[in-house]
Amino acid sequence: MHTLAQLCSGELKGITRLQLSENLTEFPSDIFDLADSLEILDLSNNALSELPDDLPRLTKLRILFCSNNRFTKLPEVLGQCQNLEMIGFKSNQISTVSEASLPEITRWLILTDNQVTSLPEKIGQLKRLQKLALAGNRLTSLPAAMSNCQNLELIRLSANQLKTFPDVLLGLPRLAWLAFSGNPFCTERDTHPEFRRVQSKDLAWHQVLGQGASGVISKASWRHNQYAFPDPIAVKVFKGEVTSDGYPEDELDACLTTGSHPNLVKPLAKITEQDCSALVMELIPDNYTNLGQPPSLVSCTRDTFTQGQSFSINQIEVIIQQMDSLVEHFSERCISHGDLYAHNVLINKEDHILFGDFGAASKYGHLTDKQKQGIKMIERRALAFFIDDMLGLCMEEDRAGGLYQTLSTRRLN
Repeated sequence: MHTLAQLCSGELKGITRLQLSENLTEFPSDIFDLADSLEILDLSNNALSELPDDLPRLTKLRILFCSNNRFTKLPEVLGQCQNLEMIGFKSNQISTVSEASLPEITRWLILTDNQVTSLPEKIGQLKRLQKLALAGNRLTSLPAAMSNCQNLELIRLSANQLKTFPDVLLGLPRLAWLAFSGNPFCTERDTHPEFRRVQSKDLAWHQVLGQGASGVISKASWRHNQYAFPDPIAVKVFKGEVTSDGYPEDELDACLTTGSHPNLVKPLAKITEQDCSALVMELIPDNYTNLGQPPSLVSCTRDTFTQGQSFSINQIEVIIQQMDSLVEHFSERCISHGDLYAHNVLINKEDHILFGDFGAASKYGHLTDKQKQGIKMIERRALAFFIDDMLGLCMEEDRAGGLYQTLSTRRLN
C-alpha cells in the first residue's frame, strides 16, 4: 500500500504498481507523473465516482482495480486505454456498461456485486476475453454476440435475474468454469431438513485455517457435542449476502445435495443464525497440503504451482483417477462444481486427495437434456485443464513413457 504523500513527493517515480486507499473522491493528478512506468493501478476502497478523460495518458496501464468505490457506470474512457486488459470494478453501484467502455484487448472483466442490467453487444468483439465475473448483478439475459467470445474460459453469473439458462454459452469451445446458481430459472433450494443443526455457542473457536471467495475456515472444538461428532472440527463461516461466486445458501445447498464421496471433505452440521451462517466439517488432517495455488494476474484462469513441484507419472495417474471419479459423482447428481481447480485440492503423501469449496456450484437437474449435456461437457473441459496442469508437473524422465502419452490424449487442443 502506498500513500498520497509518497506519490505527491515524487518518491514513487518509476514504480510499475501503485495502490492507494485514502478515501479519495477525485483521481490524483500526480498519478500521471508515473505514465512512463505504471502498469498496475489499484484505487480500490476509496470514494471515487469517475475517472479523468485523459486516463489514456497512462500508456503502459494494463490492469486497473477500482473495487469498493461509488461508480454508477463503467467509465467510457477505459475503452480508449490501448493496453488495458484487466478491469476490476467489484462492489460499486454500476448499472450501465456501454460499448465505449470496453477495450477490445480485455482479457479479464470483473463487475461482481453491482447493478448491471444488460451487457452491450460489443462484448462479442472481445476476442481475448478469458474471465468474466458478473455475479450479484441484475442481468436478465446475455447478448447473442457472446457466441463470438471463443476464448472465454470462466464466467460467473450467479445471483442475477436470468430468466432462462443462457444457451449461448454452450457453444463456447474453451468454457470450463461456469457458475449460475441463484437465478430465477434455477430450481428452488432444498432446505435439507435431515441435516443436523448446531449453534455457534456450542463451539469454541480457534485459529483461522484459510479463506476463499465465499468464507473463512477456522478450527474449532466442541463445548456441547450432542451428536458425538469428531473433535476438533473445521467451521466455514460464509461471507455476507453475495460473494464473487454467488449466494452462500446455494453453496450450502449444492454441498449437501452432492452427498458423500471418499475424496470430498465431509460436512457434519450447519449453523443458521441471524449473525452466523456456517458449515461444520470434519477437520482435514495436518498431513494434507495444497496441490496448487490460485491463478495469478498473468495466468488469468489457470492455476499456479510451487516452483520445483513435481510428481511421477504414476502419482499423476492416481490423482487424475480420483478427480475423474469426483466429476462423475457430480454428474450423477446433476451438480456443476464450477471451480474444478488444483487450488481447491488437498493432497497427502499417499496421493489421496480431498476436494472442496462449493462456492461456484450450481444444480442443473431441472434443465433440458441438451443443457445438461452441455454443462457436463463444460465440467469435463475443466477436468481436461486439470489434467493438463498435472502433466505439466510430471518428472522429466517420465514424459517419454506410454502412460504419459495416454494421459496426454485427454488434454485440450
